Amino acid sequence: MQLYNTLSAKEREALIEEAGKDRLTISFYKYAHIGNPQILRNHLFLAWNDMEVLGRIYVAREGINAQLSVPADNFNVFKEHLDSISFLENVRLNIAIEQDNKSFLKLKVKVRKKIVADGLNDDTFDVTNKGIHVGAEQFNELIEDENTVLVDMRNHYESEIGHFKNAVTPDVDTFRDSLDIIEQDLAEHKEDKKLVMYCTGGIRCEKASAYYKHKGFKNVYQLEGGIIEYTRQVREKQLENKFLGKNFVFDHRRGERISEEVIAHCHQCGKPCDTHVNCANEACHLLFIQCEECAEKMNNCCSVDCMEVHALPYEEQKRLRKGKGASNKIFKKGRSPVLKYKK
Repeated sequence: MQLYNTLSAKEREALIEEAGKDRLTISFYKYAHIGNPQILRNHLFLAWNDMEVLGRIYVAREGINAQLSVPADNFNVFKEHLDSISFLENVRLNIAIEQDNKSFLKLKVKVRKKIVADGLNDDTFDVTNKGIHVGAEQFNELIEDENTVLVDMRNHYESEIGHFKNAVTPDVDTFRDSLDIIEQDLAEHKEDKKLVMYCTGGIRCEKASAYYKHKGFKNVYQLEGGIIEYTRQVREKQLENKFLGKNFVFDHRRGERISEEVIAHCHQCGKPCDTHVNCANEACHLLFIQCEECAEKMNNCCSVDCMEVHALPYEEQKRLRKGKGASNKIFKKGRSPVLKYKK
């Protein structure tokens, strides 16, 4: 019984190209009480592997968080399988705004302590006592209210390339960091202000809304389905789009264009740009914003040092990496001092 992926990314990419069929990039989450996450994990892997589903899925006792690439031909079968699982029946699926057949190249289903790393002790509050969910139309009305504080619950590198007009965008590296900052900044307005939050697909706001209600905030709202669902509703209902720039996504695409504005800058030369890349030096892999001109000039690297390493024969690069842990720049997300125009 095969319970783990056996193909490399390159092998899977070749199979996708050979098949020549469209795939759908989909995400969903659900908070629920799962007794044995490992059993659910194995069940999902076996079923989805047969459907040629790819993606990154986290299963924990508190629920499931999934980002997937599903063959369009198998979507109905996939949906039927989801509906056969009691707590996932009719779960909302966020369909990507921009499709890419290679958004994911492996199926990874992992058991984690939590489906979002938040650093919270969930025993101290009820995670199901969430805030009010609002659709795009009501959200647009809410954020024009002078008594509303609009907060981006994502990390700095996400909001750097795109965010809603007039949103508070905490300069944080993790979701957990933003929780304390927002609570401190709004401590005097727990009763008189409307706290409206948004994130990519809704999962972070779901936990944050319950947390802030526990902390005494009286009027807590979250954007239903996050930026992805907002964009779908705006286009379907022809509403005013109040989002500027790109929506950062956690797959090979790295971003979906929501509006034509480019609000970020190349981290190397400073020109307008909102294209995230990873440094080509595998020992670095820093995530940063790089324009086409700098990509050509720097050979897709973040620094001269990385260029020199990347220019070495591959076996020599492997030899240099041997026995060393991953560079901590992997986790810096555009914070490296080698980047002249970082945020």
